[in-house]
Amino acid sequence: MSEFKSDFLHTLSERGFIHQTSDDVGLDQLFRTETVTAYIGFDPTAPSLHAGGLIQIMMLHWLQATGHRPISLMGGGTGMVGDPSFKDEARQLMTPETIAANIASIKTVFSNYLKYGEGPTDALMINNADWLLGINYLEFLRDVGRHFSVNRMLSFDSVKMRLDREQSLSFLEFNYMILQAYDFVELHKRTGCRLQMGGSDQWGNIVNGIDLGHRMGTPQLYALTSPLLTTASGAKMGKSVSGAIWLNPDMLGAYDFWQYWRNTEDADVVRFLKLYTTLPMKEIDRLAKLGGSEINEVKKILATEITAMLHGRPAAEQAAETARKTFEEGALAENLPSIEVPASELEAGVGLLTLIVRAGLAASNGEARRHVHGGAVRINDEAISDERRVVAYGDIAGGVIKLSLGKKKHILVRPA
Repeated sequence: MSEFKSDFLHTLSERGFIHQTSDDVGLDQLFRTETVTAYIGFDPTAPSLHAGGLIQIMMLHWLQATGHRPISLMGGGTGMVGDPSFKDEARQLMTPETIAANIASIKTVFSNYLKYGEGPTDALMINNADWLLGINYLEFLRDVGRHFSVNRMLSFDSVKMRLDREQSLSFLEFNYMILQAYDFVELHKRTGCRLQMGGSDQWGNIVNGIDLGHRMGTPQLYALTSPLLTTASGAKMGKSVSGAIWLNPDMLGAYDFWQYWRNTEDADVVRFLKLYTTLPMKEIDRLAKLGGSEINEVKKILATEITAMLHGRPAAEQAAETARKTFEEGALAENLPSIEVPASELEAGVGLLTLIVRAGLAASNGEARRHVHGGAVRINDEAISDERRVVAYGDIAGGVIKLSLGKKKHILVRPA
């Protein structure tokens, strides 16, 4: 459908969020005539979501911003199984304690994007453990399992890939799609939810829920998926050379988060402005016309806007200022990320390669050695070419040692 009439679908369409819907016309009509409740499920596989999941959170944000009610569903029950979709092997099973701790940690990010409460469009935070953990197995098989065709389940791409490669798919994992489908039906019963959203890899699971709802007597349910994003060069969203770009501030600070987006490839800048910021489309169209050296200024706007939503405007502007001082003035900004090294180690001297790895600037001594030989490593802005260099107390300037990799990665080493 080329032109949606409802505010929500029009917004999502023009900003690039829509990969597929189960019924363009029906869903558009629903959004024009009702306050719609919709949900996205989040797996508690780590203490934080990363930037790859930000597109889903922004979909819930726009849902609420256009007058509808979002549900962030925590997979406390399904997390006991683990989503096998497009995975080469079974996920490591987590203990209930780990799942509970991860959910508590993940929850803290959502209130930066959604308003929770009791009002008609206030967001709901729900945990599917509320109904899944109390299921009676025989009743579930009789009431829900009988609606599923194993022949059809085997036809889903996520399952076929594992079987075609002759990789084991456990009965535990095979049940995941039944549980996720049941979530949709249960959420409709509890909240009137009519729409499930997710990444395009979730299409089969979501359609299962629509089909189960139809068989169990719900009104028409709907699916909407977003494209699976990679960067222009094909890298997976939310990953960087030094690891995952976590959303929880205790796992990744505002400065490093800002830097990730500042380093966006030129070809991705406009797309990311549409997906990850709330800047009006007119402003994005204006920025899209800028080229040449001005693209770097647009990247700073991108980084600051995305960081402001997650970490708050003051932290975002401080990150931008820290970067400006570091890169444009060459000054030593105190807000740079830092590590502590015991004073006793600095007295004895720490090998440069060891320090580079410890600072997270390289994954191994071999990689650190290549950086040194490539001329990318500096101590206190002085290039270092000797891989056997020892970093010690004599390198401290202004209470810290500035360790740099290239022009954009700097770590302050502080004696502890």
